[in-house]
Amino acid sequence: MNRRISGVLAAAATLGLALGLAATGVATAAPHHAKPHHAKHHGHPGYTPPPIAWGECPTASLRNAGATCGMLTVPLDYAKPRGEKIQLAVSKIAHKTSDAAAQGPMLVNPGGPGGSGLGLARLGAFVPNGGGDPYDWIGFDPRGVGRSVPSLSCDPDYFAPGRPAYVPDHRGVREFWWAKSSAYADDCAAAGGKLLRHTHTTDWVQDMDTIRKALGAKKINFYGFSYGTYLAQVYATKYPDRVRRFVLDGVVNPTDVWYDANLEQEKQFDKNINTYFDWIADNDAAYGLGTDGDAVRDLYYDVLDQLTDHPEADFGAADWNDVFVGAAYYVYDWDAVAHVLVAAADGDLGPAKEYYGDPTGPGSDNTFANYLAVQCTDAPWPSKWKTWEKDAWRIHSYAPFLAWNNTWYNTPCLDWAAPSARPVDVKGKSAPPILLISETEDSATPYAGALEVRKRFPRSVLIEGVGGTTHAGSLSGVACTDDKIAAYLLTGALPTRVRGNRSDAQCEPVPPPEATSPTATARRSAAAQDRLGSLRDLITAAQLKR
Repeated sequence: MNRRISGVLAAAATLGLALGLAATGVATAAPHHAKPHHAKHHGHPGYTPPPIAWGECPTASLRNAGATCGMLTVPLDYAKPRGEKIQLAVSKIAHKTSDAAAQGPMLVNPGGPGGSGLGLARLGAFVPNGGGDPYDWIGFDPRGVGRSVPSLSCDPDYFAPGRPAYVPDHRGVREFWWAKSSAYADDCAAAGGKLLRHTHTTDWVQDMDTIRKALGAKKINFYGFSYGTYLAQVYATKYPDRVRRFVLDGVVNPTDVWYDANLEQEKQFDKNINTYFDWIADNDAAYGLGTDGDAVRDLYYDVLDQLTDHPEADFGAADWNDVFVGAAYYVYDWDAVAHVLVAAADGDLGPAKEYYGDPTGPGSDNTFANYLAVQCTDAPWPSKWKTWEKDAWRIHSYAPFLAWNNTWYNTPCLDWAAPSARPVDVKGKSAPPILLISETEDSATPYAGALEVRKRFPRSVLIEGVGGTTHAGSLSGVACTDDKIAAYLLTGALPTRVRGNRSDAQCEPVPPPEATSPTATARRSAAAQDRLGSLRDLITAAQLKR
């Protein structure tokens, strides 16, 4: 369940090319403000893709890793396989073992929905003990995403700084966000056209199976983060005989798709941001904000109130809130965000503005647009604003950190120009053994979802990062978890499944960074703290709310 902070949106701008739909023959006209209703999905009629012409990759990181890239042609509508076509950008890093020891393709998805996965062909190199070596690692940009054609972009300035508070304490704020959300839905209707009617998770799953066909494989392996775990669940439900080894990290609850999932997020985010403020207090020697976590939290809300009453032209209360969202997702940037708060406590918002960045430019809203394109149509949302408003105020009353932020993030679904479908009834009884990973206090995909999927996939095994607050943090250097992943990928071996509704193996969570002195800068610190560097940055960028 991705979403992203706006500072990360800017970093992803080069992935969204905002290519015109006209170039693909996809019409741009679509009815506006269609209310959610149940849409029928037809079965896979049997599309055979043309071969992928592998060639040079568009990014230096992929070229340096020895990857090749190409475009895969797929139907816009699988019910009309001879009809209009679109293209998916695909990357490949071949196995490093002998052909006899090779174990087939490993597709990777970073989450979102809407995160670019093209660069994730590099992930295999970071599996310890040579666990990634027997696989052909396949990165891909799903339909509408990144370098796929068309690439959906609706309003590149949507996250421009200077936005008012999220909490609609007075009519003017409420009308601002209503208008902004409705306009974005209209912009996507104009930009997306027919594509918006064919961006369900089931469409993405059929694309995954078309990739399988293009690679000439009978089965696929899959490594999915966040929303990518839901892709895997739906794939395994539809095609259990085509599943080999699946790793699901940051497990989506299939019973909550998607409105209820967002409500559950809001509760856990509030808990996690308070855990973060306690950590800052525990490191008073570095930050000097006192030893009381409640007092640190009050500092954050004092600045939020200041910007609510007196917003700056280039930085508002919503922007301040967004800066801290990542700290409730992951530990990677805890130190950097702490220095943002230290500076703001001294009256200096410069580091906060630097951290937020400039999330505008061509394609900068690509992840957000595709997030909505999938989530607004995967399942029905409440059709009446009063339901959204009532739930937002109810949760805000005891968990205010994300309640209204999250509500406005999803409000374009009220006016979305494509109908919603019924979510898939996920069933894993026919699937082979798969590996689930979750930290106990994951905010984006709360831990209850991992337990639910473990129940639905009776041959699955769950590794719990006990007490951790990091979302989808595997391959971050925690040997207890990462070595088990490597063993599974190499041999299929999993920890023993235990009885009861609980995890099967317990490991340490991803550790927080070192707290640095007040002289440290507020630059983003993920690359400095994490051995995966830019690759982990790419994964978290795909998952963050803003």
